[in-house]
Amino acid sequence: MDTENRPVLTGLVALVGVAVVIGLLGGLAVMVGVKATGIGETSTASDDGGTPATFNLPRPSDTSSSIPAPEDTAEPSTGETTSEAPATGISLTAVQQSVSPMQQIDLKGTYPGGEGAILQVQRFENGAWSDFPVTMSVSGGTFATYVQTSQVGANKFRVVDTDTQVASNELTVTVG
Repeated sequence: MDTENRPVLTGLVALVGVAVVIGLLGGLAVMVGVKATGIGETSTASDDGGTPATFNLPRPSDTSSSIPAPEDTAEPSTGETTSEAPATGISLTAVQQSVSPMQQIDLKGTYPGGEGAILQVQRFENGAWSDFPVTMSVSGGTFATYVQTSQVGANKFRVVDTDTQVASNELTVTVG
């Protein structure tokens, strides 16, 4: 092969050779490092020589007989509204009391003991509570989200725990 007439080919072959050598040396260094630090070794949960530790989810069981009956969460009678949060339960507040149509309404609150609960936003429409297309989860005992609506006038909102059906206090935001 005449290398004087093909300098580009010669340079390319040399470059590929150097890349292969560097790759092999890098791979060897990683293998030695993994071996030295013990990464990837199988360990057991105890020193009894049992099987390696694995992640297992508990099997669901019927606990309905051991769960105490929930507290009375009946709705207030018609004409009666609650604007204060219950002493224990879900407390809901709105940052804005009045907004323009489709302007963001920031909802936030606390739910002591409700860690991880999924809360459904509801709006009072035509004499009944209906689900608003917004949910959120409780983290650190608090939650926050926002809603937007074009329905002008007084809009009543609340949030409900989707598992326990515990409802927050109601609040009213004027749109328009």
